[in-house]
Amino acid sequence: MAPNLSLFSVDAVLILATDDSSRILARYYNHAGNTAYKTVKDQKAFEKGLLEKTAKQTSDIILFDNRVCVFKVESDLMLYVVGTADENEVLLYSVVLALRDSLNILLKNSVDKRTVIENYDLVSLAVDELVDDGIILETDPVIVASRVSRPPAQDMTSMKGIDLSEQGFLNAWEFGKVKLAERLRQGL
Repeated sequence: MAPNLSLFSVDAVLILATDDSSRILARYYNHAGNTAYKTVKDQKAFEKGLLEKTAKQTSDIILFDNRVCVFKVESDLMLYVVGTADENEVLLYSVVLALRDSLNILLKNSVDKRTVIENYDLVSLAVDELVDDGIILETDPVIVASRVSRPPAQDMTSMKGIDLSEQGFLNAWEFGKVKLAERLRQGL
């Protein structure tokens, strides 16, 4: 019998602090068939048990609470990607590696609790670019980082000469009307 194939591969993406067992980021995806961990109490109990179990592990993949959990340690953080027991471990592992590598790119190789909290917007967007509602969207960290990153400062200097006042918009509108009229006359 063929396994139940689905795009919904990820049940949760977690970033937990190892020093005080606190939750930095937690995304649980409640897609069809995934009814576990609906309350915050259940989620925190799962996270606490998972952190205790993986703190002593030497491998990066474990089976915990009938779920495949892949993880990576970064400084004082643990990055987790959780899937069902019959999910492909290699696929989940590629997601956790993409998360780790994209965070290293975005945070300039300074992935620790303080930096992640200070740049929570970038971290949250990176997770959203990797996984949407349990569906893996991208596993290339360079693409994820390029979609998430802020514009470079040197590009922002060219924005200083733009007049964003009401008169500036009216001038741009008039300029556009004149150029459109010229193009229409040339076409006739």
